[in-house]
Amino acid sequence: MSHIAFLGLGAMGSRMASRLLQAGQQVTVWNRSSAASEALAKLGAQIAPTPRAAAQSADFVITMVRDDEASRQIWLDTESGALMGMRHGSIAIESSTLSHRWVVELGQAFKAAGMLFLEAPVSGSRPQADAGQLIYFVGGDAVVVKQAEPLLALMGGAIHPVGPVGSAAMTKLTTNALLGIQVTAMAELVNILQRSGADTAQILQAVAGTVVCSPFAKRAADSMLAGDFTPQFPVELVEKDFAYVLASAASPKSVPTLAAAHQVFADAVTQGLGNEHLTSVVKLFAQ
Repeated sequence: MSHIAFLGLGAMGSRMASRLLQAGQQVTVWNRSSAASEALAKLGAQIAPTPRAAAQSADFVITMVRDDEASRQIWLDTESGALMGMRHGSIAIESSTLSHRWVVELGQAFKAAGMLFLEAPVSGSRPQADAGQLIYFVGGDAVVVKQAEPLLALMGGAIHPVGPVGSAAMTKLTTNALLGIQVTAMAELVNILQRSGADTAQILQAVAGTVVCSPFAKRAADSMLAGDFTPQFPVELVEKDFAYVLASAASPKSVPTLAAAHQVFADAVTQGLGNEHLTSVVKLFAQ
């Protein structure tokens, strides 16, 4: 049994921490708001007052937060940051979806402190987190990756080492950008089909039987036609991830398709759809 500090208990983090508790691990949690921590305490978790306190006796420290700013605050705050509380030999695992620039900077901060660090963002949403079937992309030293794999396997169904620190961030952002582009394209096509008077559902069912339609594109179409936008991957997070992708490009002009898809999600946030599932962008094209 390992002692794990889990920092950040949003929709994904709370589910991942719950999986660790179900697996019999000793878990200490921290979250900005107390409700999520208290819910996990009922399952056996200990609650820490700060990230630094949570990290002090942990073998692994895992963070799952919204963005670069939240990650910086949790790890590097001079008074409450987790890095200052970690003991030598413990392993930090950053599982948030972050920018390449920040992940590399964070890795350098750990290296300067003589501490072990991995980035391990995940592909999958709330159902996969509940089932322990997340897909991990892991960046960092291969020896450290091997040490962390048994822990990650408690929350994930697949673990893919992809190279040095920074590689996993780019793998995750590439995955999410491809996902977002499929959603924007499908949203536009649904609108065109509906305007044509054709049987949209029947046509898309036929398209789904071809090699050009991914399983995710089919699920996105089903969501749009059913009007089911129960949040699993909210619009506002997709918009954030596109912004991180564009930050790694030479310029927006060098990635016009990505830039256009980003604008769709930015418009959706402006229209009040930020908390809905990403397929809700179809509402932008409804006539």
